[in-house]
Amino acid sequence: MTHPIISDLNGRYTTKRYDPTKRVSAEDLEVLYEAMRLSASSINSQPWKFIVIESDEAKQRMHDTFANKFQFNQPHIKACSQVILFAHNPNYTREDYAKVVDKGIEDKRTKVEDREAAFGAFAFVDLNTDEKGNNAAWTKSQTYLALGNTLHVLARLGIDSTTMEGVDGDLIGDIFAEELGGFKCEVALAIGYHHSSEDYNANLPKSRLAKEQVLTIV
Repeated sequence: MTHPIISDLNGRYTTKRYDPTKRVSAEDLEVLYEAMRLSASSINSQPWKFIVIESDEAKQRMHDTFANKFQFNQPHIKACSQVILFAHNPNYTREDYAKVVDKGIEDKRTKVEDREAAFGAFAFVDLNTDEKGNNAAWTKSQTYLALGNTLHVLARLGIDSTTMEGVDGDLIGDIFAEELGGFKCEVALAIGYHHSSEDYNANLPKSRLAKEQVLTIV
């Protein structure tokens, strides 16, 4: 199949070694961050924070979060251009959703007189919240929608990436407590450009299950 979207996705892969001399341009980062902001989420909840790690000081802090486990991902931190923490709100409340509703009014999507009615959608949050107010499984799922969108945008921009579930969420929570503000990070994304001679994964053929094995049309 010949189509720009398919070409993007065929070229996308998980980078194993980064070239520390190459950095993503400010122009591409601007596009990327706006695309992340525009990511889809259930009831437009947007229960996430995206924390970009790019300074040497912040990279050292992120490097330190691998003190106990997942050291195989540690080399990416200082070699890549940026690391993005995808964090979710584990206790998403009506007050959080009020910010979404009020922004909808500001953007002329919702009428002022319909403000209270707009909270009807919050019933879906209640369905995914336990007796202690925890809805982390649901908000984390929304954050993965943003991650998927980000991966495709990176492919379109020709920027390499490495999704890392191999991160220590507890240590990240401690070391980046101020930035997280109570949110939890259990997945991070390294971005940059692969090392032309050291990234063994760059030239391996794409491998996916056949369409007939994963797609059913009824």
